[in-house]
Amino acid sequence: MATDDAKTTSIDDIPITTIDGAETSLAAYDGKVKLIVNVASRCGLSPQYEQLEQLQRDYADRGFTVLGFPSNQFLQELGSNEAISEYCTTTWGITFPIFDRIRVNGKKEHPLFTELKKTPDAHGKAGKVVWNFEKFLVTPDGQVFRFRPTTKPDAPEVIRAIEESLPA
Repeated sequence: MATDDAKTTSIDDIPITTIDGAETSLAAYDGKVKLIVNVASRCGLSPQYEQLEQLQRDYADRGFTVLGFPSNQFLQELGSNEAISEYCTTTWGITFPIFDRIRVNGKKEHPLFTELKKTPDAHGKAGKVVWNFEKFLVTPDGQVFRFRPTTKPDAPEVIRAIEESLPA
């Protein structure tokens, strides 16, 4: 009797939902460098939206995208996807994809963040997302880099990781 080989699930296979309700996965961004960020509209770090959008504009044509995942985990996100979408568009001119509101920690956390949180930061610490605007850079070959919330999107270490990971 033949047995199936164990499969390793890639984060690209985890189902995600756009802010408009369409089902997709990170496979839709195959071959791109992805900066996955848990965002919140009413957070003191929300000015990072401006830097995230600038990264999107600077690197999108080179195989990069920011992917925003709103979360009310820290009680600082708007109450509906419509309000979040309007806020991102009108306040920050966001053009990068924003997804459905999710949980990033705890029993009902989204499976994408369950996987991403296994990645340690520059100090070797993995585990819980500590606050809004935690960033995970996923390279086309699946390598993940983690940057904590207070690391700005345009910090030298983030820019270096993006540029070193862009497709040739």
